[in-house]
Amino acid sequence: MEWAQNCSLELLPLVQAGRPLPVLVPSAQGAQGHLCPLVVTGVRTGSPVSDAEKPKMLTRKIKLWDINAHITCRLCSGYLIDATTVTECLHTFCRSCLVKYLEENNTCPTCRIVIHQSHPLQYIGHDRTMQDIVYKLVPGLQEAEMRKQREFYHKLGMEVPGDIKGETGSAKQHSDPHRNGETKADESSHTEAAEEKQEEDSDYHRSDEQVSICLECNSSKLRGLKRKWIRCSAQATVLHLKKFIAKKLNLSSFNELDILCNEEILGKDHTLKFVVVTRWRFKKAPLLLHYRPKMDLL
Repeated sequence: MEWAQNCSLELLPLVQAGRPLPVLVPSAQGAQGHLCPLVVTGVRTGSPVSDAEKPKMLTRKIKLWDINAHITCRLCSGYLIDATTVTECLHTFCRSCLVKYLEENNTCPTCRIVIHQSHPLQYIGHDRTMQDIVYKLVPGLQEAEMRKQREFYHKLGMEVPGDIKGETGSAKQHSDPHRNGETKADESSHTEAAEEKQEEDSDYHRSDEQVSICLECNSSKLRGLKRKWIRCSAQATVLHLKKFIAKKLNLSSFNELDILCNEEILGKDHTLKFVVVTRWRFKKAPLLLHYRPKMDLL
């Protein structure tokens, strides 16, 4: 108890002065399992800890296998693709895996907590942070996923969306600088890639895959849109549509709206591409969506 009080008295001036706190290092006796105080270095004089006194900060390498449990989907046992998190328990899965599971269940696949009795899909959301982490940790995963998507579009004879075209072109050149025997960096290619990137950023997603939509009102409490036919990027979300409708109808908040497809409420983070694939499927364009005042679900 006495040593703790002494440490507090010596550390207090450092805290008040806004100076960095010293490092606490276990004593030799403490390392053997005996109860003893921690040795505080560099507090007697109040000066910064010298390099000789600082413990060596070692970089620890962690195998990917050790963290696989945190970046893989429990349903397909693969790395997370289009990571989607359950808002009730914060467990994360691949979006396609989770949606297929929730078509017949209303509980979390991991902890079995009830997500929602009747509309579980409204309580899941895209986890961009987790997806970015997975792509950065697993080498080549993002490039492989983009390649599979391009092959899928080619197989169906469909045009590859611009966002998928541009994702891997520059990455492939960067990862294989010695292709065709070249040993020098191609500065012109990097310049062109930068210019193309700048053009893509300013085209407002016009080069993306486009979705034609018909927005119908199915409530007498709201008026219909003057122009109910719109065309926008497949990467746009239901939340974007809510904001668009709220602005056109002069509503105080976009949260006052529900958007439905086939009489099923859509989650705010669902992309239009996801809605077309999972709800509209093989029906012809345009995608028919209905909006109404928000209803509280019990």
